[in-house]
Amino acid sequence: MKEEMWSILSRVDVGRVLRDEPMARHTTWRIGGPADVLVLPEEQDQIRRLMALVGERGWPWLVIGKGSNLLVRDGGIRGVVVKLADNWSAMERKETTVVAQSGRLIVSAANHAIRWGLSGLEFATGIPGSVGGAVRMNAGAHGGEIRDVLEWADLVFPDGSLIRKSNEELGFGYRTSRVAEWGALVVRAAFGLAPGDTAAMVSRVKAWTERRRQTQPLAQASAGSVFRNPVNHYAARLIEEAGLKGRRVGGAQISPVHANFIVNLGGATAGDVLALIHLAQEEVYRKFAVRLTPEVRIVGEDVETGG
Repeated sequence: MKEEMWSILSRVDVGRVLRDEPMARHTTWRIGGPADVLVLPEEQDQIRRLMALVGERGWPWLVIGKGSNLLVRDGGIRGVVVKLADNWSAMERKETTVVAQSGRLIVSAANHAIRWGLSGLEFATGIPGSVGGAVRMNAGAHGGEIRDVLEWADLVFPDGSLIRKSNEELGFGYRTSRVAEWGALVVRAAFGLAPGDTAAMVSRVKAWTERRRQTQPLAQASAGSVFRNPVNHYAARLIEEAGLKGRRVGGAQISPVHANFIVNLGGATAGDVLALIHLAQEEVYRKFAVRLTPEVRIVGEDVETGG
């Protein structure tokens, strides 16, 4: 399959095509085995052409942005990885609406909105990753979520069709939406905002940023929060009270700063991270009878089955 994908995609206008690309270069954890093929489209027609080909051929595929909230197993990814990041990151303002392509950092979109005097997206300054990923998982921080401000999103489906979906149609829930269920790819999103006091917004964001610096391991490679918060609980508190803060496996460590972060101290493998994820799940359930569900996406194959 890999040879077929490479042979076809390298001859079609779908953007830059890379073969056997180490995913450690494309994730914020700096972890991950090779993708069979990684494609970086730069135009909407290229995205639609690529998705139509993928759908027609039945190739497995995965879309990524900046690679936050993502753990790629050490055996890598079989199929096509579509990367929408700096290659797909334009944005514009239409009165009180901000429209951004899915590869743009959501924090960048939020900061531009603040500079334009538009309020509503400030919470997103605390979210790592891209606009597309934020929409896909209904990302949230500081009491706000994407569903609070999203007007619509343009999606490309596996047949290459481009369809605009409203907030209601996207079926947002806690850290979820219908995007994955549809097997679709977010290409742009519109956020409905309101005029606001720029100075007040800047002050609020500065306070949040300072708190993150004090309470999160921002200087180390991580994927952001590893687990969703269970109902009526905080994952970080449960992990800490289970005595796991600072626990290390190989090059990975449950952060001594924030227990819901696992950091790459250097040379960590996906296996190291998965061992800590499973340890946290087992110990928290044993001590508190609470099940921790990963917030990070875990994709790819183990080394034993890769190739």
